[in-house]
Amino acid sequence: MSVIDKIKDAKGPMFTFELLPPLKGHSIEKTYAAIDRLVEFNPAYINFTSHRNETTYFERPDGLLEKRIVRLRPGTIALAAAVKYKYNITVVPHLVCGGFTREETENALIEMNFLGIDDVLVLRGDAQKGVKRFIPEKDGHAHAFELVEQITHMNNGKYLEEALENVTPTNFCIGVAGYPEKHFEAPNMEADIENLKIKVDAGASYIVTQMFFDNRKYFRFRDACIEAGITVPIVAGIKAISAINDIRFLPQSFHIDLPNDLVNAVRKCKTDKEAREVGVEWATMQSKELIKEGVPGVHYYTYGISDNVAKIVKASF
Repeated sequence: MSVIDKIKDAKGPMFTFELLPPLKGHSIEKTYAAIDRLVEFNPAYINFTSHRNETTYFERPDGLLEKRIVRLRPGTIALAAAVKYKYNITVVPHLVCGGFTREETENALIEMNFLGIDDVLVLRGDAQKGVKRFIPEKDGHAHAFELVEQITHMNNGKYLEEALENVTPTNFCIGVAGYPEKHFEAPNMEADIENLKIKVDAGASYIVTQMFFDNRKYFRFRDACIEAGITVPIVAGIKAISAINDIRFLPQSFHIDLPNDLVNAVRKCKTDKEAREVGVEWATMQSKELIKEGVPGVHYYTYGISDNVAKIVKASF
């Protein structure tokens, strides 16, 4: 059952979460351990992030620097398939524009189709590390809506090679990202919501939001989307503070604001363990309110740490 079908059939808000593929050279066991802590709460689906290639520099024996292109977390599709068949659960791999050509994207989608994975979350992705603006690959996509269009074309039986005959259409359910505090590159919220509507009109069936720590921002965003003619479900994405440094790291990395009450509570913590407890309490408060207001689902950004999410879900759902 696809994500949008699960949303439509759900009797209440769904619980879902996101995981990162292991770093290159690491095993899948930590991923399984993170999932094992949460499966008892019957997640509707699990998202798996995808990461573009990165430029790194290695010092050669002669002292000069050598540029290399690496992908630190490969294996998104394989990981999703392994989890799908081990746990009999719906999986949603991310597909990003950055670092991939249209043909590479089509091949990835074909692999997913062969593996019985019919859900995908589409993102443009970040710019290359150390580069100020996003630069697409040659013959790649510059915007997420273009990637949504490519998948929609495949769902209609249209592949990149137009000469193909007797093709089988795919059946992907497409999710896209929304930003309750605006994507940092958008000139204003109105323009950002216009861009979101373009993604939905291109074929997206639902939206998952970037993390937020003030529920009022989600509700304002949801209402603005409805006013703009966006009627697909909007799943609320939240993250629990897990370390004292999060109050500095998260705003810098994700261009979001943290409420003063939360910041002050974390600043009083002497250890990361204390900060994690504050994070659990705050995210539980958020979750309960969101569930009470009837959101389609609450999606947790775990970053591979799931014991705190287990506490939140147990207290909220």
